[in-house]
Amino acid sequence: MAFDACMMRAVIHEITENFIGARIEKVLQPTSDEVDLLLHSGKLNKRLVFNVGPNSPRMQLSDIAKENPLSAPMFCMYLRKYVGGSKIEAVEQLGFDRIAVFTLSAYDELGYKTSRKLVCEIMGKYANLILLDGEDIIMNALKLVDFSASSIRQVLPGMKYQIPENKERLSPIEIDKEKFVNAISNFPSGKSVERFITSTYSGVATSVAREICYRAFGELDYPVSPSNAQRLYTVIEQWQNLLIGHNYTPTVALDKDGAPIDYSYMEITYFEDGGKVKKYASLSELFDVYFAEKDRIEKLRHRARDILLLVSTLISRTEKKLAIQRQDLLDSEQGERYKRQGDLITSNLYNLKRGMTSFKAVDYYSEDLEEIEIELDERLSPSQNAQRFYKLYNKSKKAKEVLGEQIAHWEAELSYLEGVNDFLSRAETEAELVEIRDELHRCGYGSRMKNYKPQKQTKMKLMEYRTSTGKRVLVGKNNLQNDYLTLKLASKEDIWFHVKDFPGSHVVLQTNGEDPEDIDYTESASIAAYYSRAKGDNIAVDYTRIKNVRKPQGSKPGFVTYKTNYTAYVSARLPKNEE
Repeated sequence: MAFDACMMRAVIHEITENFIGARIEKVLQPTSDEVDLLLHSGKLNKRLVFNVGPNSPRMQLSDIAKENPLSAPMFCMYLRKYVGGSKIEAVEQLGFDRIAVFTLSAYDELGYKTSRKLVCEIMGKYANLILLDGEDIIMNALKLVDFSASSIRQVLPGMKYQIPENKERLSPIEIDKEKFVNAISNFPSGKSVERFITSTYSGVATSVAREICYRAFGELDYPVSPSNAQRLYTVIEQWQNLLIGHNYTPTVALDKDGAPIDYSYMEITYFEDGGKVKKYASLSELFDVYFAEKDRIEKLRHRARDILLLVSTLISRTEKKLAIQRQDLLDSEQGERYKRQGDLITSNLYNLKRGMTSFKAVDYYSEDLEEIEIELDERLSPSQNAQRFYKLYNKSKKAKEVLGEQIAHWEAELSYLEGVNDFLSRAETEAELVEIRDELHRCGYGSRMKNYKPQKQTKMKLMEYRTSTGKRVLVGKNNLQNDYLTLKLASKEDIWFHVKDFPGSHVVLQTNGEDPEDIDYTESASIAAYYSRAKGDNIAVDYTRIKNVRKPQGSKPGFVTYKTNYTAYVSARLPKNEE
């Protein structure tokens, strides 16, 4: 969800519970869009984070220490001078908007006690952090806004601070049924409940409106109507009481792979498509987990951008080559027709003369013996016309053989690149990216990776799971790990699993000389399906003993052949003890 005014209220409540009177020990600015204040209150120490970037603007308490630049930015130095060492006297929310005002007590250069305000505005791309004096005059701001940037509202030193304009809407913390009934009566009938909530109440994120609609009607896209007003009002009143009483339930929504995709100060019940939710004890813990994972994924994608671009470009080019070659192969299928026409010309030489442009002949290759017309080159003799068709036949025959080999080669290349792309999409650490870069270098793509230098070989860290019976299952994270696991680490009697006809990880069930139980096979196959590109609930997974798996000489990393295999049909999932 977006960081809305309701979330701002919840965060302010968490701050006021423990950090009124807290001292600002340090001011840090780890990035251009983020300022961290180190707070100390009795035995409690926390970081107060103001992130005013365009991607994830928020205000939160945090326990995560971040790396800071060697030289502090100018705004950070300014805050250290005027905010460092001050105490937080009060925190309030302005006009039920995404604006928090921190009243700070400090001492000026002469030692006199003075009051200042730090204003945090969380408004998407317009988010800002502004320092005011005791008279609400702007002293400085993280983002200065002049007339060239905005003709409506400027943020410049010396100017009087003005609250951003906000549309007149109902406040979520003022319960008034009469106003609600009046609003729903005047709202266009047929439009969604979600739209009604976001346009009627101030500072409400779309995801919260969806949750309210789902709780009231059991659906997400439900039309608003005065006839269902009471059902809706009952849920809205419960939501308002939650905000008034500060009865928050910090919750993160996860997709089916366990990656965080949404967060809220209240329970999320509408989340579908195989997703899950996870609750936290505090909003600070929620934000640390949610944004730490988001930041990790974003940084990883940034570091992998060059090879992602390389692999996607190679896939696109390979697909184009295959399309051309497959069309050429279809054209080469005309070879038999050329031979047939040559034979018909030869059998009718006594009826043909030079200069003819075409002739009709009975097609004795056809069961119906129908008459067909064959075009001739008037410049050639009848026998030369026959030879021309035979040459076309021999050419298409040779092209068919060559194209068959080329298509097989490029299909294997495409399968390999799609496999690399799949591993890239699931890479979680810098070490995994290094291994994929090394793999691409070994396969001859090093010249296409700018400034790449081969890395020293390090010990590979495979994924590990346990089946319900305690059997150990190992999973490769990329093609180099697949080769290492299958060809070096696994013993001959271990069971090897791989999804059928799709790129995916090699999975090995270690037997230790024992016969695994049926559940071991099923869960190992499910893991193989989970770490693959196959989708659905009935995924084919081949399995066999490691001794039946071979790697052809000169083949690409991760490619193997196998025999004497069986096939299981399973759903893609991890063992219950790992979910």
